[in-house]
Amino acid sequence: MTHDATRDPAHAVRFSEYGGPEVLEVVEVPMPEPGEGEVLVEVFATGLNPVESAIRRGEHPERWPVSFPSSQGRDLAGVVVSTGPGASAFSHGDEVMGFVDRGAHATHVVVPERQLLPKPPELTWEVAGSLYVAGTTAWTAVESLALTPADTVVVTAAAGGVGCLAAQFARMRGATVIGTSAEMRFDFLRQFGVLPVAYGADLAERVRPIASGPITGFLDFLGGETDAAIALGVPRSRILTVLDWDAVEEQEAVKLYAGDVVALGRVAALAAARRIRLPIADIFSLDDVADAYRALDRREAPGKIVLGLRIVGYAGQRVQEPAYKEQDVTLGVPTPHAHLDVEEAVPPALGDGSVRRRRRDRDLGTTARP
Repeated sequence: MTHDATRDPAHAVRFSEYGGPEVLEVVEVPMPEPGEGEVLVEVFATGLNPVESAIRRGEHPERWPVSFPSSQGRDLAGVVVSTGPGASAFSHGDEVMGFVDRGAHATHVVVPERQLLPKPPELTWEVAGSLYVAGTTAWTAVESLALTPADTVVVTAAAGGVGCLAAQFARMRGATVIGTSAEMRFDFLRQFGVLPVAYGADLAERVRPIASGPITGFLDFLGGETDAAIALGVPRSRILTVLDWDAVEEQEAVKLYAGDVVALGRVAALAAARRIRLPIADIFSLDDVADAYRALDRREAPGKIVLGLRIVGYAGQRVQEPAYKEQDVTLGVPTPHAHLDVEEAVPPALGDGSVRRRRRDRDLGTTARP
C-alpha cells in the first residue's frame, strides 16, 4: 500500500506580528487543495533567504506588504501529491523544484504548475529546494551587468547563497571578483576564485589595493554599501542591491529581483552539470525554523541554510556542535563521481611493488605479472 500524504495533517510556518525569529511558529493548517492549473507538492526542502527576514521585521512594508497571520518562504523542492483541473505537466509522484510567491515553508504547498520544473536527478533535495531565489537573483544580476574578462566586480556577502552563486557566474564570464565576508570564510571564497575582503568600515579604501583596475560593477547583497560603491567610481546604473530600498530611492541604485522559471531552469542545469556549486551550510527541521533564521541573520553561513522536512533523528547522538543533519529522502541517493581505480591511489612505496610493476607494464603495453 502506498503512503497517502494528503491524509497527514499539514503544517506551515506563520507569524502574526513583526519581529525577529521569535515571532515564528509552526501551526497545523488544512491540507491545501490545488485549483485550476495548480499542483499540490509535498515539500522535502525549502531554502531561507535574507529578504524573508527583512519582510518579517517589517522593513519597508509599503514595498513588502504583509497581512497577518503571514506565511513565508519561496524556494521549494518535493514530490507531486495531486493536481488540479487543467494541470497536465506533472503527475502524482513526480519530483519537482520551483517557487511560490510566499508560503514555501510548509509541509504541503499549492504551486502553479508554470512555476515548477522537473528536479534533475543530479541535484540533492537541499540544493534543488533552495536554488530559486539565490540562483535566479544571482543570474539576473550578472546577466544585467554583461560582464567580460575586462571587468572587476565587488560582491558583498559573497559567502552567502546568492553572493556565492553571483561570484561563480561572474567568474564564468572571466571577470575578477572581490567579495566581502567574515574573515573565517576567506578560504571558502578563494575556492571560487574570489579575492576576499573583510566586512567593516572604509570598504572602498580596502578594496582599492586589491583591484588591479577600476571597479565596473557592484553587487550589494548585504545592504548599506552603496556609498562605498559610489566612492569606488562605480556608475549608479551598475550598483545593484536586493535589500537596500533606501539606496534605490535616494542614490539611484538598481533593485534586483528573482527571475522566472526559465532562469531557474538555466541555473539548475548548470548546477546539475557541476559547473556551479551551491554549498549547503546547514539543514534545520521545520520545528527549528526560528533557529534557522537566527543562523541566517548572523550572515556567517557559507552557502545556503535549508529547512529539511524529513530530518533524520539519531537516538543517543552525542554530536552537539556542529550538528550534523541528514534527511531520509537524501540518504541512499548515489552521488555521481569520476571512477577511481583504487590501485592508482596506493603509493608505489607501499606493498610488494606489484602496483608499480603493473603501471610499468601497462605503459609498455605488456601483461602484468602475477
